[in-house]
Amino acid sequence: FTFSVRLEDLRVKLENEGLVNVSYIVVNHQGTQSQRKFHLLKESVSDYITVYQQNEEQADVWTTLNGNKDDFLIYDRCGRLVYHLGLPYSFLSFQYVEESIKIAYCENKCGNCSYTEPDIGEICENITKKADEKLAEIEPNPAGQHSHHHHPHGHRHRPHH
Repeated sequence: FTFSVRLEDLRVKLENEGLVNVSYIVVNHQGTQSQRKFHLLKESVSDYITVYQQNEEQADVWTTLNGNKDDFLIYDRCGRLVYHLGLPYSFLSFQYVEESIKIAYCENKCGNCSYTEPDIGEICENITKKADEKLAEIEPNPAGQHSHHHHPHGHRHRPHH
């Protein structure tokens, strides 16, 4: 249940950064062992994270979604799949899940959207600025030289997957 604690920590971190109205859903495995531990899984997360219990008779959710037990499927506000992260990229000790959620939250691929939060521009600009500052801290400079490369805020290029 370390996963549950880390997911809750990530949820709180992102909410504190302004990413609100993000839905988190954990899908419990159909296996008998997982079925028995459902209540423990449900108790290990807050009420802000939905734990979905599959019935043994229904089609497996993971099979339907072409995924596996430890995958993260990240959808945008329009309900489109943006990222499908499998192991090892789904380990919450890495930054892949967090960054994927931020990109899905901030990118505006579908144009003006009634589901967009009013303060999204400022929130996403702050996220980009913090990422740029982290990059500047770790960016190597040749010995004895100063960096003259400046990143204008809000114009950071992200890789598209």
